[in-house]
Amino acid sequence: MPEIRTDILVVGGGLGGVAAALAACRAGQNVVLTEESDWIGGQLTAQAVPPDEHPWIESYGATASYRDLRASIRDHYRQWYPMTGGARDWRHLNPGAGYVSKLCHEPGVSLAVLRAMLAPHQSAGRLRVLLEHRPLDVDVDGDRVTAVTLRDTRSGDSLTVTAAYVLDATETGELLPLAKTEYVTGAEAGREHDEPHAPDEHQPLNMQGITYCFAVSHHDGENHVIDRPADYAFWRDYRPDFWPGPLLGFSAPDPRTLEPEDRWFDPNPAGDPRGVLADQSAQSGDKDLWMFRRILARDLFDPGFAASDITLVNWPLNDYWLKPIIEVDPGTAARAHAEAKQLSLSLLYWLQTEAPRLDGGTGFPGLRLRHDVVGTADGLAKSAYVRESRRIRARTTVTEHHVSRAIVGERGALRHHDSVGVGAYRIDLHPSTGGDNYIDIASVPFEIPLGALLPVRMRNLLPAAKNLGTTHISNGCFRLHPVEWNIGEVAGHLAAYCLRRGTEPHKVGENQTHLADFTAGLDAAGVERHWPAPTGY
Repeated sequence: MPEIRTDILVVGGGLGGVAAALAACRAGQNVVLTEESDWIGGQLTAQAVPPDEHPWIESYGATASYRDLRASIRDHYRQWYPMTGGARDWRHLNPGAGYVSKLCHEPGVSLAVLRAMLAPHQSAGRLRVLLEHRPLDVDVDGDRVTAVTLRDTRSGDSLTVTAAYVLDATETGELLPLAKTEYVTGAEAGREHDEPHAPDEHQPLNMQGITYCFAVSHHDGENHVIDRPADYAFWRDYRPDFWPGPLLGFSAPDPRTLEPEDRWFDPNPAGDPRGVLADQSAQSGDKDLWMFRRILARDLFDPGFAASDITLVNWPLNDYWLKPIIEVDPGTAARAHAEAKQLSLSLLYWLQTEAPRLDGGTGFPGLRLRHDVVGTADGLAKSAYVRESRRIRARTTVTEHHVSRAIVGERGALRHHDSVGVGAYRIDLHPSTGGDNYIDIASVPFEIPLGALLPVRMRNLLPAAKNLGTTHISNGCFRLHPVEWNIGEVAGHLAAYCLRRGTEPHKVGENQTHLADFTAGLDAAGVERHWPAPTGY
């Protein structure tokens, strides 16, 4: 079996994995980065989700490298797209002018930027990227990972990578069971951390639903209706117990109040896209389904360039929660993914043929599934949007008590002596495989403690994505794009620091001299570790 030796192995090429690889390469280490799909970027690209971010993102609350990513995405549009003068001069350009984010954009653009960010290190021979490789086995010696075996999903061939440090940046924490690392899944029992919103008993298979996102444009007078999906009858008639009506309908619970709320769908609305308020602390914006996650606003570009807006469909209507995909047998997981895909295709077919229009008619046959935007034959994102991962048993576990505004107070964000980053988002849990409705509650801007990245036992395996030491509840505000990037970046810095200084991650957390040196390095790299003026929302 072929073998590769490297300093740091990063398994998983999502946002956390890319950030980890960049940080380690910039610190002079040799890195192998692997990714299961053929696109790096995870939730921003292969999962096709525009960045969910806090309201202060343009000013503070993210690492310098994440800001570079955002700026480069805007520069890509300004350089290569025929924009109107007003759009080109818009300092905080929002290419899609969607409500969900100040930077709604196409996944292919962020993919191009991420590839460009990695390219210099690949040219220098410091970074090797293995696409379409997934972890198959992990060799462990005591409390250390010695090697990871990967399978090429195209050829079926296997190879082994040995590394001094292994970072798990997979979407579901795939290395944790393979390495027999202590971890938790699902919802912890309330008595474990005394969290107000935790269930009475541990529910290991109770996890947030997944979503297969897709992109559409709308073309009046054209017919782009897809073939009727095989499971359409089931999904058209499906009525969740906690839903006000059929799942395929424009009435759904408001995530924050759980009261029934009507949504609407109005393709290509008129109006200046620059006037869109993308601030979820002021308004959630999720009632206007076309505008919510619009990723290309045609009126920002020269007349005639784009015949339609493009919007990204990641709505309450296509969240899938009937089966978990983690901690189940491969057959069950495969069926869950297949059913989730059928749900999204059924939603599209319902929109094209039966959905009520504002003019009193039904159906939008001009909706065109944009295979080109997501890069797949079936028109669905390459990967499911996975909101919840396996999570390490960590030296520090972030709980609801650290992040809930009701507990901490509006301006009472907790400070950690070992803070290695910051984040902010509401505690936003989608309906779950355990039958829970939304849990969407106010939080405060938070700090990321280094202890949450330190497994209780393993010495050289680090989390680099959503698999750090959070709970089912606190994961709801730790799972978003800038936080995942921050976690991965710090994991890359930490592994590089330990190699350079001849120490181990746990000693960095325990030794004040090491901690001061390490965090000084983070400060120099532009990793913000404290909030200037936190206010919850």
